[in-house]
Amino acid sequence: MRDRYSNEVAEKDAGEEIRLAGWVHEIRDLGKLKFIVLRDRGGFIQVTVKDGSSPKEILETVSSLPKESVIQVEGRVTANPKAPGGVELIPKELRVVVSAKSPLPLDVTGKVDAELDTRLENRFMDVRKPKVMAVFKVRAEIQKAFRDYFLENNFIEINPPTIIAAASEGGTNLFPITYFEREAFLAQSPQLYKQMMMSTGLDRVFIMQPVFRAEPHNTPRHLNEIFQMDVEKAFIDDEEGVICELEGVMHHILRTLDEKCEKQLKLLDVELEVPKLPFKRVTYDEIIELLPSMNLSLDWGEDLNPEIEKALHNHFRQPYFVKEWPTDIRAFYSMPKEDRPEVCRAFDLNFMGIELSSGAQRIHQHDLLVTALEKRGLDPEAFEFYLKAFRYGMPPHGGWSIGAERITQAICRQPNIRECVLWPRDRHRITP
Repeated sequence: MRDRYSNEVAEKDAGEEIRLAGWVHEIRDLGKLKFIVLRDRGGFIQVTVKDGSSPKEILETVSSLPKESVIQVEGRVTANPKAPGGVELIPKELRVVVSAKSPLPLDVTGKVDAELDTRLENRFMDVRKPKVMAVFKVRAEIQKAFRDYFLENNFIEINPPTIIAAASEGGTNLFPITYFEREAFLAQSPQLYKQMMMSTGLDRVFIMQPVFRAEPHNTPRHLNEIFQMDVEKAFIDDEEGVICELEGVMHHILRTLDEKCEKQLKLLDVELEVPKLPFKRVTYDEIIELLPSMNLSLDWGEDLNPEIEKALHNHFRQPYFVKEWPTDIRAFYSMPKEDRPEVCRAFDLNFMGIELSSGAQRIHQHDLLVTALEKRGLDPEAFEFYLKAFRYGMPPHGGWSIGAERITQAICRQPNIRECVLWPRDRHRITP
């Protein structure tokens, strides 16, 4: 139905006959002169219908053409500096493929605002808005850049199960499901499975898959279904052995977006800065010492809250790692420091005032892992399938994860994480 997208039409094509297809974004009817703004994945192009230059039946069709109808247009490209992109299309044929009903459930031109709930209920139309579509084009490029980086760095992509028999990270925030004659759960994380892979010889893996967290949050930063991007790597000396990959892939993602998503970032009013490597490192204790100078405080053993994360972003003005966390507030498999066991080798990456990623060097000794489980009130027998891999040669290893929605939210400067997933799943929303 088309031989190109609108953004592929330029002044050099003047005089050429082309074929486009898309949606009727806007119409201006001046009687014997009519303008259609045709929208497709590439952007916009002006279709100019003029009495004497275009067939009479096209003028009649445009007069009764509803907005958001799907059309196919064939015609001649003409240079016009006043038109979007500096070109317009003079049609010789215009076919209405599908006529849209009226009224529309929401306006896609950006002239009339709609509540987020209304937009999500009509997401198929909401994504037609160029600024909304831009978010998902950026997200797609983020995910592609992530995969490309790790394939280029000799990592292997694996696909762990999302139906599990025991909690991935402890706790009770799981979605139970009926699995034939017994209970199972939707995976909170691929954590245990990617750790087990470290004992196989496939010692550098990455994962891209959905995970599910039954946490009753109702905030602009949390969802209950997340598309997670995970990494695990063996034969490391300490947490820096995996931090290097995290800052490396972040730098690669930002550089890729700067090169390939200029149009989308401009549409979102985002000025992207590619930070220099290495990113700043700061310890949890240093954060506590720094906060009073910002008129903030944190008791040792508490997590950073959004107010503190925002203040630290304004202070550092760059991505930064927080290292050496209290052991008791991190996952049971986090490796305690030998000389200070109340602190572990866990870390967070904070970017644009958001906790973007969490990770750690893991416990790789079987007996120490059993003790860590028992200390959290977890039954080691429930984790036997996982612990078994630690009895027969598990090398030192570590890893981390990033939520695709959260990194998209940070980069695209979106106020609500629901803007960064097509059909969000939260405590209130399970349709459409």
